[in-house]
Amino acid sequence: MNLNVKKIESLVESALREDIGGGDITSDILIPPECKAKGVIIAEEDGVIAGIPVAELVFKILDNKLKFTAYISDGKKVKEGERIAEVVGDAKSILAGERTALNFLGHLSGIATKTNCFVEKVNRFNVEIMDTRKTTPNLRALEKYAVRVGGGYNHRMGLYDAVLIKDNHLKLRKKKIADVVKKARRSVPASMKVEVEVKDFLEVKDALSGKPDIIMLDNMSVSDVKETVEFVRKSGCSVLLEVSGGITLENVLEYAETGVDIISAGELTHSVKSLDISMEFE
Repeated sequence: MNLNVKKIESLVESALREDIGGGDITSDILIPPECKAKGVIIAEEDGVIAGIPVAELVFKILDNKLKFTAYISDGKKVKEGERIAEVVGDAKSILAGERTALNFLGHLSGIATKTNCFVEKVNRFNVEIMDTRKTTPNLRALEKYAVRVGGGYNHRMGLYDAVLIKDNHLKLRKKKIADVVKKARRSVPASMKVEVEVKDFLEVKDALSGKPDIIMLDNMSVSDVKETVEFVRKSGCSVLLEVSGGITLENVLEYAETGVDIISAGELTHSVKSLDISMEFE
């Protein structure tokens, strides 16, 4: 669940430039230079908090004299009205960083909260809830961090760290799935996972003979997934089975009951609602 803050400094700096630009006109007009303040970050609804180190970094980059104090840590469940953190120091600096800090914190907490809902829904089954690459450009590392905070797991981080043979790869190769899987296995280190996406039972049987590490059952019905799981388990193959495509909170339990090993859901990141978080000055 660790977050390498150093690696996101440039991202935070860019976000601050986007918001502040040439300066905070309103604060420059109204707030005297000597004004000090304490801003308290508060949860306006129940949820799982993620992104406190990012919010702290926002204020540190703006003004390293600001004192940021977190009342809780990432992964903590909060109730509406609960205090999350405070920042004390130059009022203009706090005002300049307020929106950027809350945007990061709200967005990441929304992902953690959504992920935790999925995880708790299937917690009596031996299945991992995973994210996908359906992330906001340039925010993938942070969004996948938030998934981990919420109790989920990360699928591959990008195109570079695992083989995932999808339908378009198979269409372009125009070969049997097993042959494509075997070629991929010969071309990468033994430690690298090779996964293949299939859409029906016939493709599952074809893929099995290629001995992939993971077979992704894409957009298959619950009944078809259940039949596939039973067949693969009886075959004695050690392949992991993943279900993906159209996974929601409403149907995730049904898929977990089939006995799959992994459930991946783009919904964890691609359309999540930010958690409502505010800052009040005292």
